[in-house]
Amino acid sequence: MKSFFALTTVLLLLLSAVVPAQISDGGLAYMGSNRNVFYGGVGLTTIDSETGSETYFNIHLRPEFAFGKLGIGLNVNLLFNTETGDLRSEDWNDPADILQQIRYLSWGRKNDPVYVRAGTLDASRIGHGSIVNYYSNAASWDNRKFGGVLDLDFGMFGFETMVSNFARSEVLGGRGYVRPLKTMPVLPFIKNFSIGGTYVRDIDPDGSTATDDGVSVYGADVELPLVKNSTVGLYFYYDWSQIYGFSSLEQKSRTFGSGQFAGVAFDLSSLVGMSELHVKFERRWLGKEFVPSFFDPFYEVQRFEANGNRKADMLIGLNEEIKGWFGELWGKVMDDKIRLLGMYSYYDSEALGGNLHFALDAPEVVPVFAAHATYDKRQIETIGDVFTLDYRSLARVGLGYKINPFLILYMDYVWTFEETEAGSGVYQPQERFEPKLVLAIRF
Repeated sequence: MKSFFALTTVLLLLLSAVVPAQISDGGLAYMGSNRNVFYGGVGLTTIDSETGSETYFNIHLRPEFAFGKLGIGLNVNLLFNTETGDLRSEDWNDPADILQQIRYLSWGRKNDPVYVRAGTLDASRIGHGSIVNYYSNAASWDNRKFGGVLDLDFGMFGFETMVSNFARSEVLGGRGYVRPLKTMPVLPFIKNFSIGGTYVRDIDPDGSTATDDGVSVYGADVELPLVKNSTVGLYFYYDWSQIYGFSSLEQKSRTFGSGQFAGVAFDLSSLVGMSELHVKFERRWLGKEFVPSFFDPFYEVQRFEANGNRKADMLIGLNEEIKGWFGELWGKVMDDKIRLLGMYSYYDSEALGGNLHFALDAPEVVPVFAAHATYDKRQIETIGDVFTLDYRSLARVGLGYKINPFLILYMDYVWTFEETEAGSGVYQPQERFEPKLVLAIRF
C-alpha cells in the first residue's frame, strides 16, 4: 500500500504539471471566467465528528475547463485511511457517488440569453434573490447532489428554472417573466420593463414518501431598467413573496407570512483595473412568520432537523413585523487577479439577527502566496458571532505558499456538515484539515 501511495503521488504531480490550480468559488462563479484551470493535490485530510477523528491520505482533482460558452468541472476526491489503506467507503457506496465526480457541465453564465448548468449548484439565484439566493445543493461534502439550472431569455419573455436533485424530487421551481412593452414605440428604458412570477417548492423535506410535508414559496415582481447595455446597467425592482407549507409542530399545512422588497442595482464593466463591479441595495418589509431568501446557502441543513422540525417550523416563533436593509457587492479587481463578493443583511429588530456571505479568490495578486475563502454566517447578533464557527456557519479557508513558480504548498480548513446516518437527512458540524502539495503551470 505504501508503494501504491508513492506511485499515485508521482503520477498526480506529473499530471498537475500541465494544468494550473483553482479553488472553490463560493458564489464567485456569477462573475464568469474564460480560463482553463485545474486544482489538484495530494496530502492529508483529518475529519472530526461526534464519532471521533480519522486521518486520510487525500488525492484531490478539481479541473475546470472553458471552451467558449461551454464549461466543464470535475471534482474527484479520493481518501485512503492512513491506518488501513482502505478507500473511504462513504464516498463510493452509492451509484450516485460516481455521478458526483462530475462537478458541473454548463453553457453560458447567469443573465445570458441561454444559461444551462447541470451538477453542483454552488450559488443558485432566481430573480432578484428574494426567494432563492445563493442556494447550494452541496452543503454536505459527503452528500453532494446532482441538480440543474435552465434559463432562457427570448426578448419578449423568458424563464429561469432550478432543480436541486435529479435523483429524487426535492427542491424545484422557477420564474417566468414578460416584457409587455418590448416592441412598442416608447422610450428605450421603458421597453425592458418586466413583470415576473416565481414558484419554488421543496416537495419532500424529510425524505420520506410516507409524509406530505412540502413547503412552497411563491411571489411576483416588477423591474424597470433605466440603463442597460454591455458596459452599464442601472435598474429598480420590487418583489413580493409568500410562504405556504407543512408545520410539524401543528401537524398541518398552512399559510405563513409574506414579505416585500424594493431595491436598486448597479452594474459596471470594463473599468481600469476592475473588469466588473456589481452593487445592490435593498429595503425589506418582512411580515410575521416570514424570512427572506427561504432557499439560501443553509437550506439543505435546515430543511429537516434531528428533532423532526422543518425550516417552516422556524417561522412560527417570528411574531412581529420587521423592517431591514440588505446590501451586496461583488467585483473583479486587477484584471481578474482578485475576485471578491460580500453580502450582509441587517434588521431593525434583533429577532432574526444579521446574515453574512463572503467569498475571496486571490491566486496571483501576491507573488509568493495564493489565497481563497468562502464564509456564511446566519443569525449574527454580535461582532463576536462573526468570528465563531458553530451550527450557523459554513466556511472554507485556504492559504498557499509558492515554493517556486510551479510548486505550491496549500493548507485548507473546511467547516461543513455531515449526515449523522446515511440517508437520514440529519446533519451535524464537520471539520476538515487538508494540507496539499500542488504542482501547477498556467497555459
